[in-house]
Amino acid sequence: MRYKYKLNNLDCPNCANKIEQTLKKDKNINDASVNFTKLTVMVETNMKTDVKSYVSNIVKDIEPNINVLDLNENTKTKKNVLFHTIRLVLGTIASLVGMFVFKGNLSKALIIIGYVILLLRTFTNALKLLFKSKTINENLLVTISCVGAYLTDNVHEGLMVIILYEIGKILEELAINNSRKSISNLMDIKPEYANLKTNKEDIKVSPETVKIDDIIIIKQGEKVPLDGIIIKGNAKLNTAALTGESKLRKVTVDDKVLSGSVNESGLIELRVTNLYNDSTVSRILELVESATDRKAKTETFVAKAAKIYTPVVLVLAIMVAVFLPILFNVSVSTAIYRALVFLVISCPCAIAISVPLSYFSGIGRASKDGILVKGSDYLDALGNINKIIFDKTGTITTGNYSDYKLTIIDDTYKEKDIIKLYVKGEKLSNHPIAKGIINVFNIKVKTNDISNFKEISGKGISYELKEKKIKIGSSDFCKTKEKSNAIYLSVNGRVISKLELVDGVKKDAKKTINELKRFGITPYMFTGDNKDTALNIAKKVGIENTKYELLPEDKYKLLEDEIASNNGITAFVGDGINDAPSLARANVGISMGSLGSASAIEASDVVIMTDELNKIVDGIKISKHTSKIIKQNLIFAIGVKVLVLILSSFGIASMWQAVFADTGVTLLTILNTTRILKK
Repeated sequence: MRYKYKLNNLDCPNCANKIEQTLKKDKNINDASVNFTKLTVMVETNMKTDVKSYVSNIVKDIEPNINVLDLNENTKTKKNVLFHTIRLVLGTIASLVGMFVFKGNLSKALIIIGYVILLLRTFTNALKLLFKSKTINENLLVTISCVGAYLTDNVHEGLMVIILYEIGKILEELAINNSRKSISNLMDIKPEYANLKTNKEDIKVSPETVKIDDIIIIKQGEKVPLDGIIIKGNAKLNTAALTGESKLRKVTVDDKVLSGSVNESGLIELRVTNLYNDSTVSRILELVESATDRKAKTETFVAKAAKIYTPVVLVLAIMVAVFLPILFNVSVSTAIYRALVFLVISCPCAIAISVPLSYFSGIGRASKDGILVKGSDYLDALGNINKIIFDKTGTITTGNYSDYKLTIIDDTYKEKDIIKLYVKGEKLSNHPIAKGIINVFNIKVKTNDISNFKEISGKGISYELKEKKIKIGSSDFCKTKEKSNAIYLSVNGRVISKLELVDGVKKDAKKTINELKRFGITPYMFTGDNKDTALNIAKKVGIENTKYELLPEDKYKLLEDEIASNNGITAFVGDGINDAPSLARANVGISMGSLGSASAIEASDVVIMTDELNKIVDGIKISKHTSKIIKQNLIFAIGVKVLVLILSSFGIASMWQAVFADTGVTLLTILNTTRILKK
């Protein structure tokens, strides 16, 4: 079973990493993931006891101040920030009054009181960690630095360290909270209620309580709480939160409506088709929630590096204190002071915070643009694709066929009867060609008289209608000697017609292919269409590498060959239904226009929630921008720390530069990360 909880008062990325590693090593826990950005912990376990209490005990051994809460429990972040702000003000006032107003013992007493108030959080956290989990982190190092500064007659600098450190921690907490809020606002699509229609009156209920076939009402300005089909009324829907598309969508009776849309104009009644847990909005939120549980290589490397960073600096600080007086004729007091500067710099917060926050921001930005990325590893991979393979129908082409040519082979059947047989069968299929047939004929038929419906991937469909056994599909599937790309119809083993559809190329296809080439990505097209049709479409959009007349298993094998021959990352773009095996096999599987398709969401790593090909380019740009911000943060954070470490060794940098190298750099990297959320 999988369990997820909130971690209240978690403010240290190193602690988050330690909690995750400790949980993973526990014999009763199969897997664990701590998301510092969202303050959550996920554990997988077969335990039958109180999992929450078990996890809480492990967490408190590492960080006593952290509370493990259920997801629906409220945290007290604002109260914590306010308390520490008041404490900071009181401690600072006491210290300043002691230094500049009074003299003698009263001055010393006020300064010590100021020290105690300011060091309260840092010192207590340091002691708890030292005695409970026997670990050393930045809390102990800052405490040692401040107390050491006081004992070596650097009282002013010691106070400055803890004051600036506390200011930095408060600002850091506010910046992270604002980032979390901004990311949450990007995906604020969860409906709060549903207007359930009953025999007596309409009542507001939780979306989780609504059942399939219940009737709900969506008024102007309200979010659509569940997926459904309109049975009354018409409206204009804002689907921007789902698709990133700002243009309003007009809907009327018999149209399918997805949860998470907003009714901008009109009044509609829906017959619910999916329970809340299976609804579009629920699946999207679940994807975004769990996305950062999949960590990129950069993120896992930084987490490992952060664990050894502080101990290494601690050893270096001891070496500075011991060897400077011996080698460079420096006084013991000066050597200790320089060692204390080392300790202040040692916190790796800037590195440990900025990387996961950057990935989470990138995933949030992509979600806002209608691109669902299942993990930071896939966000990383998007920006490093060097080969991308496209399916044709519904991907390069619209799949919305504008015209048709129907050839009747058996004259005993009339055209209108043949069309009904086509539409009856295809109405039960989700394939783009099936949707094309339904759209091009545009007639209403019943399907409740159909039995034994089967869909054979890459070949066609079969069903029974009264005494008739009907097949619709390829020439091989319908067993005709003719070899063409037409869609054949056979009744009781006899071919009676063939249908040819006219499919158009998506308007943004050529531009998208050209932009991909500018990124250095080689495009391919794999299709089941015949040679002439495939090459004609490929030429129109600018794809030189095309494979045609392929079954899904052929695409899969060719994809494997391309992956084996490619040193980089190979992506596959398909409709998410027949191409599910290829989507799953690719280094990055991208499903196009498949919102609401369970197979697309399951098989692919990236879900494009519209039919727009240029969303792939947008996803790549977001990936590259995220990667750029991460590199900037790492270079800046490590560079400043190394510079101040070197300068402090030679007595050039003092305590305040060390504080900037710690809390100041952390704050700047967080602020730099928020640029990802902006277009």
